[in-house]
Amino acid sequence: MSDEPQPQQPPEGRAPRKPPAAAAPKRPARTGWRRLLPTWRMLLAGLLATAALVVGGFLLGYHLVRIPAANALATQQANVYLYADGSVIARDGEVNRENVTLSQISKDAQHAVLAAEDRDFYTESAIDPQAMVRGAWNTLTGKGKQSGSTITQQYVKNYYLRQEQTITRKVKEFFIAIKLDREQTKDQILEGYLNTSFFGRGAYGIQAAAHAYYGIDASELDAGRAAYLAALVNAPSQYDVVLHPENRDTVERRWNYVLDGMVDEGWLSVSERAGLTFPAPQRTTVSTSMSGQRGYIVNIVKDHLIENDVVDEAALDTGGYRITTTLHKDKQDAFVDAVNDKLMDRLDQKNREVDTYVRAGGASIDVKTGKVVALYNGIDYVKQYTPNATRRDFQVGSSFKPFVFAAAVEHGSRTQDGHPITPNTVYDGTSERPVQGWPGDRYAPENEDHRDYGDITVREATDKSVNAVYAQMAADVGPDKVRRTAIDLGLSPDTPSLDNAGPSIALGVASASVLDMAEAYATLANHGKHSTPTLVEKITRNGRDVDLPERHTRQAVTRQAADTTTSVLRGVVESGTATAAQTAGRPAAGKTGTAEEDTAAWFAGYTPDLATVVAVMGQDPVTAGHKPLYGAMGLPRVNGGGAPAEIWGQYTREALKDTPATAFTLRLQPGAWKTQPPPGDSSTDPSSTNTPDDAGDGGGSSRAPDETGTGTGTGDEPAGQDQPEPPREQTGGATTGGDTGDDGATTTDDTDDGDTNGDDSPVPDGLTGALTQNGRWN
Repeated sequence: MSDEPQPQQPPEGRAPRKPPAAAAPKRPARTGWRRLLPTWRMLLAGLLATAALVVGGFLLGYHLVRIPAANALATQQANVYLYADGSVIARDGEVNRENVTLSQISKDAQHAVLAAEDRDFYTESAIDPQAMVRGAWNTLTGKGKQSGSTITQQYVKNYYLRQEQTITRKVKEFFIAIKLDREQTKDQILEGYLNTSFFGRGAYGIQAAAHAYYGIDASELDAGRAAYLAALVNAPSQYDVVLHPENRDTVERRWNYVLDGMVDEGWLSVSERAGLTFPAPQRTTVSTSMSGQRGYIVNIVKDHLIENDVVDEAALDTGGYRITTTLHKDKQDAFVDAVNDKLMDRLDQKNREVDTYVRAGGASIDVKTGKVVALYNGIDYVKQYTPNATRRDFQVGSSFKPFVFAAAVEHGSRTQDGHPITPNTVYDGTSERPVQGWPGDRYAPENEDHRDYGDITVREATDKSVNAVYAQMAADVGPDKVRRTAIDLGLSPDTPSLDNAGPSIALGVASASVLDMAEAYATLANHGKHSTPTLVEKITRNGRDVDLPERHTRQAVTRQAADTTTSVLRGVVESGTATAAQTAGRPAAGKTGTAEEDTAAWFAGYTPDLATVVAVMGQDPVTAGHKPLYGAMGLPRVNGGGAPAEIWGQYTREALKDTPATAFTLRLQPGAWKTQPPPGDSSTDPSSTNTPDDAGDGGGSSRAPDETGTGTGTGDEPAGQDQPEPPREQTGGATTGGDTGDDGATTTDDTDDGDTNGDDSPVPDGLTGALTQNGRWN
């Protein structure tokens, strides 16, 4: 046997073992800087992990971040108060914003904002990374700062979030924008953005901005103005060229950038673009603050809406109402001018303490419609807060007397001697004469300056404002009936001192407001028809109309009662205590009044078209107590025939300067011009055999007025016929019956188409014939 080892044989049943293969060569280890680079496996794993985190984070964020409720600032709006012609009176509220629909924003304005902020808004998603890069690039290259956020993101920031620059806010903005883009249309988002963006000058939203810079609505913005407003969004405080004229060049570059963008997008033609010049904004637009008459008007209109259950106070506080009033700007301005010219400019508050007490109030109502067309409340709301047109704390004085006479005619009242009360009824005008037939305490009012008039007709007593006559007449009619008539004409049932006044009710112890009195006198002017007074023509909120109460017209007193009262009040202007009102230059009727202790002086008057009441009041500016006006304006006393009638005349002339003058057409009570015997003599009165009822409830009446006011005659004339008025001379430059306007043209008759009685007089005041050059009626 050989000594060499023999290969071992595998055990029986097993295959022989193969020799091991040679080991693969190992990859040389990386050295140096290559050791710092990740391998491709590491990169792939990292990318997959990152993608998982991004997707997971996105899904988690999308799920967790919800669209929140709007922030408080974004929902606040101002209430906008407008004149009847649509011009702005004022805006109230902490935030100057008026939301409008997209259709109320001009296309030029929409396109200008898109060109400035997000030209691909309608085609891109809510989040556009390219926009962020593009915005940064434009800023770096001097093309103007442009936000990297889309309009959707900016809207989310304005409407849902706060303005702070934090990562948390940006993350929320990102997810809310994506969700919002899925839930709202592009038009809805753009509309919201335009209503929430800040444009400077305290204006939030493009509607407020259009008014703040150009005094127009957003619907009226053209390309040039729209481009300027769009440029403002970028830097509102710095791009106002009025406040910062030094930035004019920068602003114009931004303005050009916006316009060029509009051309690039096909929203503006090249030729139109070439013709545009920079539209410098107004230095000041119509003030929307509460100064002047504005604050008074806003508060009065608010109260009117709340009291009439149109809008409750909580809803008004939320804002967003566009309230069109019945006030006329030209008449409002004319009222202010008249008060200044005839009263305020005559005061010397430095040298006369009493002049510091002087206040004025005024109200003017369209006779046919009952719409309030002008109010005067004080010199300035920020200086005197109390609205003098609506306050009910000054006595109305003798301006109440027409209600007594109207009640007498309305109820067919008679004197203590049984004579019917007409313009020619004779009363005893002795001062401090005790009232007869009054079951209450003795009452003997004095006339002004204690003057005795003796036997005097009602017409003359009205011209001279004789207290003794009207106190007796109130007893003859019955104070309760007088009160009821005053309320029917327009005074509030809650008027202080209107109840339980007794015969003194005739002397105006009641404290009605100027506006209340204007309403009542408008009813007299409208032949006894009372139209629901209104201050508001229309209300909208977010483009939708708010329902207003239906307006009603009713026959408050018969036409005979109203028209006979008017015929008597004509004499007050023509030859009585209110001749100063003749400066209106047209037919007028009215009554002066003075409060007790001369704390207020009134003139309430009307033409066939307009009823206006003016009061001058005395109030201590410190204690607010009522003060006499003796010595005001350097005059011994202030009465209704002075400043109030002068203000009335100037205002009425200006307010109606574009309205043709019309004459009164009156239907008078039967027997209105029948001469009657003096008190105590009943022998010549054909009705003297009638037994009068108790004087306290108005006396006996042989006339029972029906609903149309025709009634049964108490005199010689047949009922239902117009009674002629004796011709009257032209007095103090005013023509009686008819009149000439400022142009000298003779006025025409008022046919009163709205009268359902069909009993209009064919000529003014029931007179016959025509007006001659010497002022007489033939």
